Amino acid sequence: MPGGLSVRTLVAAVYLPSVIYSVGQGAILPVVALSARALGASVGVAGLVVALVGIGQICADLPGGALAARVGERNAMVAASAVAAVALVACLLARSLWLLAPAIFVTGMSGAVWQLARQSYLTEVVPVAVRGRAMSTLGGMQRVGMFIGPFVGAGVMHFVGMSGAYAVHLVAAVTATVALLLVPDVGRHHRAVGAGSTPSVVRRYWPVLRTLGLAVLLVSAVRASRQVVVPLWAEHVGLDATTISLVYGVSGAVDMLLFYPAGKVMDRYGRTWVAVPSMVVLGASHLLLPLTHAAGTLLAVAILMGFGNGMGAGVVLTLGADVAPAEGRPAFLGAFRLAADSGTAAGPAIVSAVSAATALAPAVVAMGAVAALAVAALRLWIPRQVRGRT
Repeated sequence: MPGGLSVRTLVAAVYLPSVIYSVGQGAILPVVALSARALGASVGVAGLVVALVGIGQICADLPGGALAARVGERNAMVAASAVAAVALVACLLARSLWLLAPAIFVTGMSGAVWQLARQSYLTEVVPVAVRGRAMSTLGGMQRVGMFIGPFVGAGVMHFVGMSGAYAVHLVAAVTATVALLLVPDVGRHHRAVGAGSTPSVVRRYWPVLRTLGLAVLLVSAVRASRQVVVPLWAEHVGLDATTISLVYGVSGAVDMLLFYPAGKVMDRYGRTWVAVPSMVVLGASHLLLPLTHAAGTLLAVAILMGFGNGMGAGVVLTLGADVAPAEGRPAFLGAFRLAADSGTAAGPAIVSAVSAATALAPAVVAMGAVAALAVAALRLWIPRQVRGRT
């Protein structure tokens, strides 16, 4: 790889730990609500417990940036893994919601620190000429892990029950940490450029955060909404749970396979050539979804959604890396991730609010309109020039 960083080092230091940790994250996601219900939670409270994962991510974005700036990216990931391990032991031992809920919140915080530190590390060490591929591969590894995780969790739960999913995440977090510690901390010489408090960095770069950050918030809202509208609309048209899972799985598989081509296009033609078409396809598929009334047509639209989402693999990570300053980089990326994670939380919330006020179909169409706003914002605010390696 250009810049003296070998592919082997990049795989060992970033991609392998990333996919391992993501397997654990994927393993617990399907069972968090079930765990809450088993402890006596209502459906609404169980949904809130699930939401604590995303809330934890939002709450940790800015502190995570400050932590990475202070101790370095690898040390931040090791610390996050240790905290996650404690939280997962708490999940295994939980006999009430008062222990389960805060433990789930902490797993979300730990995941945010992992994501931020990996992005900051790649921004430091990867040359700009291959940044798109590097970032899209990072996003792809997370997709692969999240796709595999539920199957691994299901296999373990077959033998030990629901606690098996949390055990998978615990083992994955420990294994990912060991993988981190087995390779040199090649990013350690970059820590000096992490100076600058988070408030001062946010004030200094507020013009970028309020413009491109808003565009990224809109993008993340649309991308997150697909995870809600596909199963809800499938249930609305009368599909059974098995068919819904199959439709969702096929869409996810299409999404997962496109990360490297997306990165190559970003590096060769620019970020706009990936970001804008991704939102156009996702917006169009949201508008088409209410027109489906059977498994075949719904599957076709779900595949289109997966294609649109996969086209944009890594684009948010890459845009953050492009505009991140050399001084205060981790703090800036924490603020940038806050915009993205806020959008991830906002997308399903918009669907829920519009559905409650009107019906599901208008809610799906509303997200198509959000995609149109995202297209306009991306075309206006994506930088025409990309920062070189600093």
